[in-house]
Amino acid sequence: MVLADLGRRITGALRNLSTATVINQEVLDSMLKEICAALLESDINVRLVKQLRDNVRAAIDIEEMAVGLNRRKVVQSAVFKELVKLVDPGVKAWTPQKGRSNTIMFVGLQGSGKTTTCTKLAYHYMKKGWKTALVCADTFRAGAFDQLKQNATKARIPFYGSYTEVDPVVIAAEGVAKFKAEHFEIIIVDTSGRHKQEDSLFEEMLEVSNAVSPDNVIFVMDASIGQACELQARAFKEKVDVASVIITKLDGHAKGGGALSAVAATKSPVIFIGTGEHIDDFEPFRVKPFIQKLLGLGDIEGLIDKVNELKLDENHELIEKLKHGEFTLRDMYEQFQNIMKMGPFNQLMGMIPGFSADFMTKGNEQESMSRLKRLMTIMDSMTDDELDNREGARMFAKQQTRITRVARGAGCTTFEVHELLNQYTKFAGMVKKMGGMKGLFKGNDLAKNVNPAHMNKLSAEMAKMIDPRVLQQMGGFSGIQNMMRQMNGGMGRRGGGGFPM
Repeated sequence: MVLADLGRRITGALRNLSTATVINQEVLDSMLKEICAALLESDINVRLVKQLRDNVRAAIDIEEMAVGLNRRKVVQSAVFKELVKLVDPGVKAWTPQKGRSNTIMFVGLQGSGKTTTCTKLAYHYMKKGWKTALVCADTFRAGAFDQLKQNATKARIPFYGSYTEVDPVVIAAEGVAKFKAEHFEIIIVDTSGRHKQEDSLFEEMLEVSNAVSPDNVIFVMDASIGQACELQARAFKEKVDVASVIITKLDGHAKGGGALSAVAATKSPVIFIGTGEHIDDFEPFRVKPFIQKLLGLGDIEGLIDKVNELKLDENHELIEKLKHGEFTLRDMYEQFQNIMKMGPFNQLMGMIPGFSADFMTKGNEQESMSRLKRLMTIMDSMTDDELDNREGARMFAKQQTRITRVARGAGCTTFEVHELLNQYTKFAGMVKKMGGMKGLFKGNDLAKNVNPAHMNKLSAEMAKMIDPRVLQQMGGFSGIQNMMRQMNGGMGRRGGGGFPM
C-alpha cells in the first residue's frame, strides 16, 4: 500500500471513531485493527506494528477514563503519538555551520538515485544562500560524471570530476581541497555504488571517507525495496559512520512505510525525502509535520517556512501598497513569480490542512503550473502603463482594443485575457479589504496584528477567490478559517506541533 493510501486508511479509521455514538473497548479495538492492517500493507515491520497497538492500548483505559473527558481526542492523540514514534529515531540530525566548509559524503547502492539526490541537496542549500559545490568521486559507473556534470550545469552549481583519473580517493581529495580553498560552505561528494553490498564497495567508501574527513555521511535509500531497507541501513552504518538518511522514490508508487520504520530502527534520522525526478521534488523531513500531512492535517510550519524564504516582509513597497488597499497587475505578476519559487504545487497543497499530499496528480500539477505561466505570458504582453495603472481592469473595460492587442501579443484568445482580469479583480478586492482593516499594518507586523475579526474577513475574501471544488475539499468556509488560525498561530509560536483534529 502506498503512503497516500495508508494516510487515507488511517484517517478513515479515526473518522469512524469520530462518528461512533459511544467510544468503548470494542470500538477502540476495531479502530486499532484497521490501522494495524493498513500499516502492515504499507510494508511496516510486524514487530513495530504490534508495539504500536500495545502502546495505544496501554495509554488508554476506556473504563477508567474520567467522566467529561473527551475520549475521542484522547484516542486520536494517542494514535498520533505512536505514529510519530514509529518513524522517529529520537536522534538530532546534523546541521551545517555557516561561515565554514561543511563536507557531506553520499553513500548507497547503485540505482538508489544517489547522484540526482546530490544535486537536489546542493540546490536546496544554494536556494537558502549557501555557497555549494559538487564532487563526483564515482568512477565505477560509466556516465556517472556526465550525469552529475549535466545536473550541476542545469542547476548552476560548481562541480569537480575527472575523465582520466580512475582513483576515486584522489578525485574526492582534490575536489574537496579545491572547494575548501575557494571557501565553499557546502561541499557534497558523490561516491560509487554497487548493485549489492560487497567488500570492495565498503573498502572504497572507507578510503574516500578517510581522505575527505566528512562532517556528515548520508546514506541514500530507495523506498521501493521496503523492509529490505533495514538490512541495508544496518550494513552501511556498521562500515561507515552514517549520520543521516535520505529516502528517494517516495512518490505515489513506493510503499515507503518499510523504509521509514526501518531507518528509525537504525537510529539514523531521515533528513530529506525525494518524491520525483525534478530538482524541486525534494522535501526536508520533519516527523510530526510528515505524519500530519499523511493524515491530511497539513504542515503549517513548513508552509510558513516557504513563505518566509520569499522575504516578503522586506518588500516595503508592497507593504505600503497593501496598507492603502492598492494592488496592480504588476503586483499580481510578482506574486505569481513567488508562487513558482515556492516549489511544486503538490508539496504546497499537502501543507494545507484538509488536503492530502496527493491532492494534485502530476498531470494536474503540470497543468496548473502551465496555466500560471500562461497568465504571466499574457501580462508580459501588457505595457508598463497597464501593469502599473491603479485602475487595473477598469482601464481595459474602458478601452476594449487593449484586450485585443494583449491577446494578439500573447498568442491567446480575448476570453483568456478577460479571465486573467477577473482573477486580478478578485485579488485586488481582497487587498482593498485588507487596507481597510484597522490596526492590521501597525508596525508592519501582520502576523502579530491579525485578530479574529481580521481572520474572518480575510477568510471570507479567500473563499470568494477559491474554486468551489477546492473550497469543498478544504471543508468550506470553516476549513479556511481553521487554516488561517493555524497559520497565525504558527507565525506567532514557531516549532509548535500538536494533533489538530
